[in-house]
Amino acid sequence: MAERESGRMTDPLVDLYSKLAAGGVGAIITGHLYVEQRGKYAPGQVGIHNDDLIPGLRRLVEGVHSRGAMIFAQLAHAGSQSRVPGLTPLAPSPVPNPLTGQPVAGGSDIDIEQATDSFAAAAKRAVAAGFDGVHIHAANGYLISEFGSPLTNKRDDRWGGDQQRRGAFARAVVDAVRGAVPGEFPVTMKVGMIDAVEDGLGLDESVPRAGLLVEAGLDAIEVSCGLMGAPTDSANTYVAVGPRRAAQDLLLHRMIGSPRPEAYFRPLARAVKAEVDTKVILVGGLRSTSMMRDVIASGDADFVAMARPLIREPDLPSQIQAGREGLVDCTSCNLCLIHEGHHPLQCWRTPRIRLLRHALYRLRGGFRQAEVIPTRH
Repeated sequence: MAERESGRMTDPLVDLYSKLAAGGVGAIITGHLYVEQRGKYAPGQVGIHNDDLIPGLRRLVEGVHSRGAMIFAQLAHAGSQSRVPGLTPLAPSPVPNPLTGQPVAGGSDIDIEQATDSFAAAAKRAVAAGFDGVHIHAANGYLISEFGSPLTNKRDDRWGGDQQRRGAFARAVVDAVRGAVPGEFPVTMKVGMIDAVEDGLGLDESVPRAGLLVEAGLDAIEVSCGLMGAPTDSANTYVAVGPRRAAQDLLLHRMIGSPRPEAYFRPLARAVKAEVDTKVILVGGLRSTSMMRDVIASGDADFVAMARPLIREPDLPSQIQAGREGLVDCTSCNLCLIHEGHHPLQCWRTPRIRLLRHALYRLRGGFRQAEVIPTRH
């Protein structure tokens, strides 16, 4: 079976993560690794769902460790948000996914218990591969966040029916993962604190739940959104991009727009910090050194995380350590996300020839011939 279908680690991915480690990143959280075949998000995604994948994952870890960085395995199940054609997704209830619109059936007790066991088995593989910790993905519309939302969890059993029971699956996953790894092994979680769709999950429900998950054994929480109506709900566009910056990066359509705010999940971090005794990781629109410093100095978060800026500048942390000030180069244009499932992860604004390749691919109808279920937006 080809690597694209098998979930195996690839040489380009090892090179990418090794380059990030060499660029000064202190700790890397991998892209989401699917814990069972039914939880695969898209073609080309790397998995951690069977033991045959451990050697490739170990090669990744060794590449990162050899350059002085730590690396956590991000464990995920796409749930009803899977974009793999022909796959029968798992969901808490028969509610169409808010992002893709695809109809789904509600999972059985056996399905749910199998998914829980898959997270635990994946955590054991992460330990065997030499990862420094695991990061459970419970945000952005994937399975755990679907169980946590009143919009997608319509059950009336031990897995849903009220606030407490909507949190039962997340708690079961944390318990299973914590029980599968050594006691001192770090377990963290990316938590969807609010839904980006109307009448969804709010902080009144998610903050107490976060506290219970910490009591169950989490060492840190990364805050994010839950259910998404569009990809930009978790990856806002044109953050901190004013007219001058737009002109420099050939974003001509943005030259009359106002910059979008940085650190757009910061209020979520504050809410968790105010009520939960845990370390908090803030991701989402950190685009200037002054904002990064302010977030840490204020105590709103203990760590700052970036994704898109490091796609464009893998050595950005080293630059900052050497005294770089001001904005990062990333303009949050999201071309890297638009090509998801079409091309390997890369910045499409540098070198400039990639912008031409993007335009040609679009004009020739490449995006209409996708190997993934499209989003509705």
